Amino acid sequence: PLGDEARYWVERFIAEGRPGLVRGQGLTADLFPTRRGKAMSRQAFWQNIKRYGQIAGIEPQHLSPHVLRHAFATHLLNHGADLRAVQMLLGHSDLSTTQIYTHVSRERLKQLHSRHHPRG
Repeated sequence: PLGDEARYWVERFIAEGRPGLVRGQGLTADLFPTRRGKAMSRQAFWQNIKRYGQIAGIEPQHLSPHVLRHAFATHLLNHGADLRAVQMLLGHSDLSTTQIYTHVSRERLKQLHSRHHPRG
């Protein structure tokens, strides 16, 4: 699933950014082509992520596919997403695998309780 804002930026990239990436040749159907119009490799894609992370001030050792996946799941749970929905989005067959991410949500619940409950 793609949210409205993400959809907007992907559509804008397809219309405005993507055509400028390819020199002379037709575009591949892939979202992120190389300058030769071919599909970008997993390694090249990851190099771009690391480069943009550094530009954003994120240390390379703090950026990995696992960290991005963990942040995605944690953000969803901390903002009220159902655990089963997160399980489906992550592709986990067993709910206990998804429950690994709930420890952060429990910390968030403790913070909310102490901040908003009279006996917190």
